[in-house]
Amino acid sequence: MFELKIFMYNKKLKWKSDFEKSVIIENFLNRGWIKSQEKEDDSTDWNVYWATVWNQIINHFPNHYELTRKDCMVKNLKRFKREQDRETYEQQGWNFDFLPTTYIFPGEYSLFVEEFHRSPNQTWIVKPAARSQGQGIFLLRQIQQLKKISGTTITSNMTQLNLVSKENYVVSKYIDNPLLIGGKKFDLRMYVLVTNYKPLKVWIYNKGFGRFCNEQYTTDVAEIENMFVHLTNVAIQQYSDKYSKKHGGKYSIDALKFYVESAYGTEAFQKMIDDIHNIILTSLKSVQVVIQNDKHCFEMYGYDILLDNNLKPWLIEINASPSLTTTTPVDKNLKLNLINDIYNIVLPNDDFPDNEQKQQQINKIGGFSVLYDESLDLMNRKTQKRQSVKIWK
Repeated sequence: MFELKIFMYNKKLKWKSDFEKSVIIENFLNRGWIKSQEKEDDSTDWNVYWATVWNQIINHFPNHYELTRKDCMVKNLKRFKREQDRETYEQQGWNFDFLPTTYIFPGEYSLFVEEFHRSPNQTWIVKPAARSQGQGIFLLRQIQQLKKISGTTITSNMTQLNLVSKENYVVSKYIDNPLLIGGKKFDLRMYVLVTNYKPLKVWIYNKGFGRFCNEQYTTDVAEIENMFVHLTNVAIQQYSDKYSKKHGGKYSIDALKFYVESAYGTEAFQKMIDDIHNIILTSLKSVQVVIQNDKHCFEMYGYDILLDNNLKPWLIEINASPSLTTTTPVDKNLKLNLINDIYNIVLPNDDFPDNEQKQQQINKIGGFSVLYDESLDLMNRKTQKRQSVKIWK
């Protein structure tokens, strides 16, 4: 790994390296650069650091955006579904019925228009493909509303889109029958850790939370632009007059489990959890062939799942860098434990693992349980899946 930091001042650069004698060091000396005299616990007194790779670990796979950028996620899920549809024999039996009808702009605009005319009273949600925290999102019921997209021109016959902006968008059918608690819409934030893609190894965290809107949910067209009704993002809800700093609009998975089991029964709750696990595994399998696997990398995903009033889970998006800012003491404790457990998995005994150690055959560490381990044979995999779906106790 080569990292370069250059500061604009009239001094010679300071260098640091894990190598003792090499052409790397000789080049530094030939340039007249100065060796850093920093102590081991001082990591700032250098401009150029040429390091070895054996003692490094990174919290992202190189092309993680294949799953976490909205348009790439949709593209890969659609491709994976086509591949599975072409199979003439039953193999994995992946279920794809968790992604709302979705189109990528500008490439699939014509397809969207055809669908729009087939469902004239349908509400759609438009999202910039590469933005986060609810930025640029709006609800749509008329084609002309697409003018909100920067640089967009709608033609008179509504069959073409001139998108001057370089930004891609995804447009999905809006789930207008969400499960409500206290009359308010919410979604689930769930944490998933992938320590290896080839073979795939997936861990799921037993603590997450529901993110609630501050306004009572309504399908009234007059409230279509009220994001305090429709978007659960804390980055948006925190500006509501009804936002509470006491709980931050967040409720624990345990509290939600209690509500669902009380209202729908234990079996219905377990079916909901199984369906959520299917979303996680199917989405990860959809990018397995394209992700650049590296034993030095891991990924902590933040899955956003919406439940409708039939307890059917829908995939909203997958975050590569889920927010680790904390809004309440409970939130802080959850995220402290989350990160601590991740360290215990990817850096067991505070030591950099080789690939075999990284794939250690342990089913539970802290709040994480193994959801899927592709290295196991089929029988063990089925057994492990039955065990892992019971992580909410």
